[in-house]
Amino acid sequence: MSAVFLLLLVSTANVGAVLEKGLPRREPRRLSCVRCCGPSEQPVSIISSRYTRMSSDPAYSVPKVQPTIDITILKGEKGEMGEKGYPGAVGKEGERGLRGFNGRKGQKGQPGPQGHSCKQLYAAFSVGRRKPLHSSDYFQHVTFDIEFVNLYKHFNMFSGKFFCYVAGIYYFSLNVHTWNFKETYLHLMKNEKEVAILYTQPSDRSIMQSQSLMLDLQEGDEVWVRMFKRERENAIYSEESDVYIIFNGHLIKPAVE
Repeated sequence: MSAVFLLLLVSTANVGAVLEKGLPRREPRRLSCVRCCGPSEQPVSIISSRYTRMSSDPAYSVPKVQPTIDITILKGEKGEMGEKGYPGAVGKEGERGLRGFNGRKGQKGQPGPQGHSCKQLYAAFSVGRRKPLHSSDYFQHVTFDIEFVNLYKHFNMFSGKFFCYVAGIYYFSLNVHTWNFKETYLHLMKNEKEVAILYTQPSDRSIMQSQSLMLDLQEGDEVWVRMFKRERENAIYSEESDVYIIFNGHLIKPAVE
């Protein structure tokens, strides 16, 4: 019995040896990587995949960063000046600026004409016109061609204006002869403003018409006469042999005595 047990034990050992020699020895199983992307793509790490899952979750959202480009790095060389453009529209008038500094003192002027040792505080004139006059313009200056009195030549016969050299109170009078069936309309002027009117309506008879007034004049003021034409024909009458148009003026009281 013991012999049989020994034979079985030996045969079993031989079979095991044969099996070890006949069959290949198996290595322990190792974990290998499995490709999860295409050949041209890089494998995605576990950390990046985890970051993708976290970023999709609103709780782990990361603000997007917008890249900026420094334009000064891309700036090229300065180009040539272009052609001059058309002028723009005129802008609104700006506010008045501050007063500037005083300019340099000018050069001394030349001496004026020699004055009188004692200024004459008198002024008077009386002038007339021999020629008739029709008003062809809206306003027409009346001049005079005869001089009766012109003290110190204060009345300019060429311009037909009295120039005030002595300030004070003056008296002026204007006398004209109207024309039949024509209107007579004249202004007595102080500088560029009318101060009195001489007017006559058209009539079948011609008459003498006059106007007078007193004025307070300053040195440099001018007094003169002009015609004013409206829809009707305006005229004043005179003759070469007689004087129908007369303009008078004189100083009553000087401003400084």
